[in-house]
Amino acid sequence: MRKEILSEYFAAWINNDIDVVRKTFAENIIYTECYGPQYRGISQVLQWFEEWNRHGRVLRWDIKRVFEIGNTIIAEWYFECEYEGNVDGFDGVTIADFDGERIVNLSEFQSKPEHYYPYGE
Repeated sequence: MRKEILSEYFAAWINNDIDVVRKTFAENIIYTECYGPQYRGISQVLQWFEEWNRHGRVLRWDIKRVFEIGNTIIAEWYFECEYEGNVDGFDGVTIADFDGERIVNLSEFQSKPEHYYPYGE
């Protein structure tokens, strides 16, 4: 169930569907993006979603694997977007804590998608 909620949230970015965002998070959500910004409360998350989608669009947000531990989901994914004319993508991880069927705390971490082998393959 929680995996489906997270999947629907990722798809909401691709589909620019703010209603899904609204139903995904608790009123007191704390959302920390992988590069530093933190949004406190659903009104800030909705404001960020609307503003971001005026400048860009998510092209892909593919979940690679998911772990569920108690009320927490950990998902590894690949994200790709076009923002103000620039296309970029990266690997990442989301840690989402649930209170029932809504997310109350979400943190993202990113990794460069290009890998190299300093000691050979």
